[in-house]
Amino acid sequence: MQYLDFERPIAELEGKITELKTLAEADPNLDINSEVERLGTRAGQMVADTYARLSPWQKVQVARHPERPHFLDYAKMLFDDFTPLAGDRAFGEDEAIIAGMARFRGRAVAFLGQERGNDTQSRLKHNFGMASPEGYRKAIRLFDLAGQFGLPVLSFIDTSGAFPGVTAEERGQAEAIARSIEAGLNVKSPFIATVIGEGGSGGAIAIAAADRVYMLEHSVYSVISPEGAASILWRDATKASEAATALKITAQDLIGLKLIDAIVPEPVGGAHRAPRQAIDAASDMIARGLTELDGKSPAELIKARRAKYLAIGRSL
Repeated sequence: MQYLDFERPIAELEGKITELKTLAEADPNLDINSEVERLGTRAGQMVADTYARLSPWQKVQVARHPERPHFLDYAKMLFDDFTPLAGDRAFGEDEAIIAGMARFRGRAVAFLGQERGNDTQSRLKHNFGMASPEGYRKAIRLFDLAGQFGLPVLSFIDTSGAFPGVTAEERGQAEAIARSIEAGLNVKSPFIATVIGEGGSGGAIAIAAADRVYMLEHSVYSVISPEGAASILWRDATKASEAATALKITAQDLIGLKLIDAIVPEPVGGAHRAPRQAIDAASDMIARGLTELDGKSPAELIKARRAKYLAIGRSL
């Protein structure tokens, strides 16, 4: 497993445990079970203590962990009868956003999610989860189809932001994001969004203007990356840690500000240590959200959704 900078003490302790187990395998006469158990208990407590007091910047690092489950990991576990939707019917296909129809716990749904990839080849294929305009126009297609057939929409957010390249700007990136937000606000069926890693800027909100917005415990959601904010505010990207604190980007910050609706608990040590457990927890939260939204008419859903977003930031 890849350890983050702040996990070095944990790495050293778990390394010692691995060494002892290797020695025991080489010499069956060695009795080190009690020592391994003692160190294992100590390591488990160290992990729990460390993750109970993560700083905002450390949460950013956890949200970006390369072994954290990505959208396709969720899709494989949550969906059956997976039927992809490709292309925007205007320019082409964008593999940063994967969309389609499927069954979630036996129920027909429309889904979309940002996929970052897990190795060099897949990261290049999915452009590190940074969508171009055609990705957001594909999302609009999905929103329209979901409303037409009364399918609940499930979205999964994990991106550092929309693709900032010249070609994306030439094809109308800002307009595509704005239209995607508008389409999300007007979906005529239940819409649940879950931030599973990093929710960055308009690239995230474009597929997250939902009835319910959930965040995994160690995910982040912000208008700009900490590095970007530090570069603008202090002209120094090394102050990203300070920017992360100032931006209020953690799930704990955002539920207090009423920008999200619930926090999905992660396994001790983060979703990368126990992906199945993390995905199961997200699945349970989504299922509860769908139950809460069942029975509401399209007009009721749209009215409540608009009221939800118009209320954000109001002090009176």
